[in-house]
Amino acid sequence: MSNRFQIANLGVGLGLRTTHYAHILEANPKVDWFEIISENYMQTAGRPLAILDRIAERYPIAMHGVSLSIGSTDPLDWAYLEELRALRERTNARWVSDHICWTGVAGRNTHDLLPMPLTEEAVRHTAARIREVQDFLEAPLVLENPSTYVEFASSTMKEWEFITALCNEADCGLLLDVNNIYVSAFNHGFEAAEYLRGIPLDRVVQMHVAGHTRHETHIVDTHIGPVVDDVWALFGDAYARVGGASVLLEWDAEIPDFEETHAEALRAHDFIAKHATARSALAGARS
Repeated sequence: MSNRFQIANLGVGLGLRTTHYAHILEANPKVDWFEIISENYMQTAGRPLAILDRIAERYPIAMHGVSLSIGSTDPLDWAYLEELRALRERTNARWVSDHICWTGVAGRNTHDLLPMPLTEEAVRHTAARIREVQDFLEAPLVLENPSTYVEFASSTMKEWEFITALCNEADCGLLLDVNNIYVSAFNHGFEAAEYLRGIPLDRVVQMHVAGHTRHETHIVDTHIGPVVDDVWALFGDAYARVGGASVLLEWDAEIPDFEETHAEALRAHDFIAKHATARSALAGARS
């Protein structure tokens, strides 16, 4: 295991989506693991949970949330956290993740992953909240680097500096979204390679790859379509630097049939194999 938390590398997985329920239950496809959107199975009953129970009996599950709002100034939502912990226990989820962002303030949820002010004050504020959540879950919280389209004028740090400081102060895990690095690098004019050099690699528990939508002046993280070659290349570099982590393909709109989606995810194996070959060659040269 390459991460400091000794969380197992599950291999290459897929996001669990309703359009694929029937195929998964009938065909029992050879998928390493599934990631669920936590909120899709909270405050609900009946069919969604019944199907999730059946899938969780067959496959490892990881939980990925979009409403924790860890960077907000609102109080933590303890009712939400109770449900989150109950869902983890129900599914035996290997870890719980969310985003380095805030989603609202004054009790209002924008349903958007809003960018953080990249300041030392925000590091201290957010790290304290992360530690509270980790104490409640009795496990590391794994947080994802966001895709962003605007920045705070008050920011005093680079995003990778902010993430490193946050992870170190909170002692949390990192979900490294390679597509988000690519998107934000284009939108804000920084080098993706510099970002990778600056993050705490030993905290990476999971990696995301995804498609996006390119416009003339910006890129939007839409999770639509196949992963572009440049993102796959960035993934290969990131995977080699991390030394291995669970990998997940996100495809959340205009979703094709299961076989096509899974085939796209399995492209990750090509880059993982290249990484293994390169490591073997390097080890041979040293001996």
